Amino acid sequence: MKIKPAGSCKFDIVSLGEVMLRLDPGYGRVRAARQFDVWEGGGEYNVARGLSRCFGMRAGLVSAFAKNEVGYLLENLILAGGVDMSFVKWSDYDGIGRTARNGLNFTERGFGVRGAIGVSDRGHTAASQLKPGDVDWEHLFGTLGVRWLHTGGIFAALSETTAALIAEAFDAARRHGTIISYDLNFRSSLWREFGGLEACQRVNRSLAKQVDVMIGNEEDFTACLGMKVAGVDDELKELPIESYRKMIAAALGEFPNFQVIGTTLRTVKSATINGWSALCWSDGQLHQAANREDLEIFDRVGGGDSFASGLIYGLMEKGDAALAVEYGAAHGALAMTTPGDTSMARLSEVEALMRGSSARVQR
Repeated sequence: MKIKPAGSCKFDIVSLGEVMLRLDPGYGRVRAARQFDVWEGGGEYNVARGLSRCFGMRAGLVSAFAKNEVGYLLENLILAGGVDMSFVKWSDYDGIGRTARNGLNFTERGFGVRGAIGVSDRGHTAASQLKPGDVDWEHLFGTLGVRWLHTGGIFAALSETTAALIAEAFDAARRHGTIISYDLNFRSSLWREFGGLEACQRVNRSLAKQVDVMIGNEEDFTACLGMKVAGVDDELKELPIESYRKMIAAALGEFPNFQVIGTTLRTVKSATINGWSALCWSDGQLHQAANREDLEIFDRVGGGDSFASGLIYGLMEKGDAALAVEYGAAHGALAMTTPGDTSMARLSEVEALMRGSSARVQR
């Protein structure tokens, strides 16, 4: 890929998507909670935040918030993550939330045989109302300069206008030589009342034609792009590598514009023990990251987004797909050892894990 030099751009990475306030009951359950920890999180934003805080890159966010105390709390959390908010739109708040509000996401972590649960409360949010014409893409991509744009299927599913805004962003990014990555991130709950799988595939297939780096697991490719891959069963268990090769070949047959395809490999043994690895296809080669067969999970939410940020860092700064997938898998693994959607890892920790470091105490 031809990535613009850092010196020619204000931003290394800009993410387009919604950020919600996550309310976390800790070790307990949402239904029995008496208090919550709060975090910020969003599938697209988490990638920018990881690239900022862990990998030291200049990151920005394109989004929208309702102008109230919850929005200001989100602002403080995002700024603490080092992500620029110059292109965030602030919508007037009517005191109730009929016209615009900020999204909430109640998420419990799961333990053992009890899986994690997420309950989103995101209807009528300010970000879901973003539409073409709301963002000065020419100023962002042309005047300021952006090396990499990241967005995904969660933001595309929020409304017809958000999908149209992504398409508008892609056109501008293309004109100015910005690399585009997209995480399919299929969420059945988002598409259920928005046209179902038919709409999901229509929207994602249209946007996929502009994407350079496509990210997603086997469920994402099947649901969002309609890829029919031999070996996928109803429970979406782990596939043999040969099935992934077929999936990638099918995707490239329809979308030859994909320069890189990244996917996580997760085997759920329990909510707290997962098998974890990743694949990256680039330039005709398929690379697999180290396989961590019994990865202990503290909070699995955001692991895939942290994989994406590590992958992007490796591609942007190292130019090596085999190394990039190791950065992605290691960063994702570390992100799942801490609470919240976003990574608390440092680059030195990621690289130490890539070298095979142990979990012995450091002092």
